[in-house]
Amino acid sequence: MNTTRTAPSAASADRPMRADARRNSELLLARAAEAFAERGADDVSLEEIARRAGVGIGTLYRHFPARQALLEAVYKDQVDGLDTLGAKLVASESPGDALGDWMRAFVAFGRTKRSLSSALVETIGKNSELMSACSMILRGRTEELLSRAQDAGEARPEVRCGDIFRLTHGLIMATEADPSDPEQPGRLLALVIDSVRTAPGR
Repeated sequence: MNTTRTAPSAASADRPMRADARRNSELLLARAAEAFAERGADDVSLEEIARRAGVGIGTLYRHFPARQALLEAVYKDQVDGLDTLGAKLVASESPGDALGDWMRAFVAFGRTKRSLSSALVETIGKNSELMSACSMILRGRTEELLSRAQDAGEARPEVRCGDIFRLTHGLIMATEADPSDPEQPGRLLALVIDSVRTAPGR
């Protein structure tokens, strides 16, 4: 009697598993990002992240064998999201408005991910492959959107990519130091964007 079993086909077995795994991974990344933004990357347990995602801790460990792996994955996922946004903004009709939208998104990213990036710098270093690759993505998109706005006469020609990085970083640090005025971050960001933009007809 032949007892050999035929292996399940990819269509019947592999695809549903891959879809479930992908969904769980996306849920874990999203819930981890939310938790890190709320309380900082050092103050959230992996058990809490799994609970927020509605999965068991074993599922989390299957996707991210160590806390460090989760931190790196969350950071890379957020940078990839900014990169996708940057690609859309490059195709927008107004280069100046696109640059302003990018700066708003960049500040929001920096404000919510500051503890995460600090934790990664402490463990893997700012010159690590991950941090260097993410930095190249962010600088590349910033330079692309800035150059496009300058070519269209909608951004000051003397502004450089590094200027935007320092301005946005300084804004984040300044508003974190005094959270008593919740409207201040938006006002300061508008001033920073206005300082980079070129007024119509100028």
